[in-house]
Amino acid sequence: MLAIAHLLNELNPQQRQAVLHDVGPAIVLAGAGSGKTRVLTTRVAYLLKEKQVPSSAIMLVTFTNKAAAEMKQRVLDFTGENLPFAGTFHSLAAKILRHEALSGHLKPYQRDSNFTIYDSDDQLSLIKNIYKQLNLDPQQYKPQVVKAKISSAKNELIGPSEFQDMARDGLQVFTTKVYKHYQLRLQQENAVDFDDLLVLAYRLLSENPHLQEKYQRKFEHILVDEFQDTNKVQYLFTRLLAKPQDNLFAVGDFSKSIYAWRGADYRNLERLSQDFPSITEYRLERNYRSTQTILDAATSVISKNRSHPVLELWTDQTSTDKIEVYETASGELEAEKIAALIKDKYHQQLSEIAILYRTNAQSRAFEEAFLRRQLPYRIIGGTKFYERSEIKDLLAYLRLCFNPLDSPSHTRAEKAGKRRLSALQNWLLTIDRTELQKPTTCLHGILETTKYIEKYDPKDPEDALRLENIQELLNTASRFDDTLAFLENVALIQDGYLANSSSEENQRDTITLMSLHSAKGLEFPIVFMVGMEEGLLPHSRALFENNELEEERRLCYVGITRAKQRLYFSYARSRFTYGYSSQSMPSRFLSEIKPELLATTHHFQESGRAEQNPQDRRLVIDEDSLDALLNDELDIRDFLRR
Repeated sequence: MLAIAHLLNELNPQQRQAVLHDVGPAIVLAGAGSGKTRVLTTRVAYLLKEKQVPSSAIMLVTFTNKAAAEMKQRVLDFTGENLPFAGTFHSLAAKILRHEALSGHLKPYQRDSNFTIYDSDDQLSLIKNIYKQLNLDPQQYKPQVVKAKISSAKNELIGPSEFQDMARDGLQVFTTKVYKHYQLRLQQENAVDFDDLLVLAYRLLSENPHLQEKYQRKFEHILVDEFQDTNKVQYLFTRLLAKPQDNLFAVGDFSKSIYAWRGADYRNLERLSQDFPSITEYRLERNYRSTQTILDAATSVISKNRSHPVLELWTDQTSTDKIEVYETASGELEAEKIAALIKDKYHQQLSEIAILYRTNAQSRAFEEAFLRRQLPYRIIGGTKFYERSEIKDLLAYLRLCFNPLDSPSHTRAEKAGKRRLSALQNWLLTIDRTELQKPTTCLHGILETTKYIEKYDPKDPEDALRLENIQELLNTASRFDDTLAFLENVALIQDGYLANSSSEENQRDTITLMSLHSAKGLEFPIVFMVGMEEGLLPHSRALFENNELEEERRLCYVGITRAKQRLYFSYARSRFTYGYSSQSMPSRFLSEIKPELLATTHHFQESGRAEQNPQDRRLVIDEDSLDALLNDELDIRDFLRR
């Protein structure tokens, strides 16, 4: 247990001002790496020890169980006291609902204290059951898409009746039918989904003034972390509880709002000023994580956003290292170059390295490059490429084309659908076997015959990722002229995966691969942001919509600010898409960074590569060699021998 004076002495002046905020509403705009967790937990310690606020009168809210556990532990270490109401919005709402259900207050909502919380799989199972009950065609609108629509509606506090009144297009009309039955079934089964936890808690308090007053009196102070990630119902729930004493302490950063697709609305930070006119603003702009060069790059990018305030991050950590930018001829060479650099320069610092990418499909080239150089790695928030279910399904079909006695592949193909397997077997009886020689031709035939792609709806974010992975498999296959050689290469890579996971020591010293979304809240001494190209970052879906483009810029900002000491960008001048090499343009975000912060290197020579399709060979001359040729300093025959 530490003295409050000691805790305050460890804070900088801006942090201390925020912690010592007196009463009334406060908003703390906390930049990346500015110590917001320390401010939040020290604020709680200050309330407990200096202001003598009972621990049961404090509600501390964050977005993940891990973050909540960390903050509770810090408060315990600081003060020796446990916080009974510290957790996620969902866990705290569930606690209120359980408690009030014992007094019968959930009867109007047809739930009792033993209500079950359905997770995502339970929800999907229930919706599929409703499809059967109503004789609805799952091919018309996927259950996953309808589930997402219902979730989005609930987060906006739109019930089945209101949704029906608003329904305009075919998907909305279809969803209305399912939504009504879905809510009825939840009531009949004494169950709630995660969205219902918040909706019911908000309705319970807003529709029962005596309960509302009870909890408003109970929670004297409400502290909310990552406020830019709140959605509508979370915002209204927080606002309701914070009244009338207005002791709301909200911490957030506009520039780190990257979850609009989950309903998060950074504008909730702005709404605080409207709903709490006396609010006091504090800014934490001193960064304790990154060098000034990295921070300047982050600021250069995010300052182009016009729809929200931007913090000016600074640090006393100086460095003369520029941010290195690697331009390569292809996506494959991009991965090879980074793997070679890590092997040469950072082979004893693997656990300090993160590879960050915009789409999960980008991991494939890096996985293979790392395996070739025996560099151990792990994937956070995703599955290794060849272990993803859709990839394993297609590889099973592909193997059965050559070996119908392959029982593991037969079992997997059967699980993917007996009709699909039967269609594949009939197709194999009718075609010319030479059609199976080229892997891309074979895969396209499989996809057409089995109608496998129809399993996925491109409008569903999860399905869209699976479709991207399938496209990446086709891109990889297009580099091989022989299907059996392709399957052999995949088998060797998969064997490499097993070797990768066999050593506990390697698991401790591994490179981390993850998407930019998964990287939020983490930090690494060395960060590689790869695929810095138009269409990847920013993503192609965001290029023509300003709000989405600004979110992509925030995503780039989050990636940059994960780096502590060294930051690398890389992009390829061409990438394989739909089996062809297409030209790529460097990301606009690179051009938004001050040139003096960057050092660009061009890598166009293929070295240390795996076998390459001869049709892909091109004569690409790097700038230094071109200058030498033009100045007669290098004989063309010598150049061609290189």
